Amino acid sequence: MPAATPRPAPSRELKRERLELRVAPSAKAMIQRAMAVSGLTAGDLAYEGARRVLDEHERMLVSGADRDAFLDAVMNPPEPTDRLISALRRHRDEIG
Repeated sequence: MPAATPRPAPSRELKRERLELRVAPSAKAMIQRAMAVSGLTAGDLAYEGARRVLDEHERMLVSGADRDAFLDAVMNPPEPTDRLISALRRHRDEIG
């Protein structure tokens, strides 16, 4: 069995920038609790929170083509298929 090839260490960006915040005492306490629980620094927590916000925002954005397809489907819905009509009838018969 050949020896495993070592993985290159991920390059880390040097932390050269500062960010200073004024927060309410309750926010400071929450950040300190999160640091204690997670083992992350305040900067790492801020970075992770910002990354999550941006990820969620990007998921919510709809590209132009997606938006156009959605609006077209809403404005011009297709005719129901025979399978859909059959399923709706079964649902009405069983549920009422």
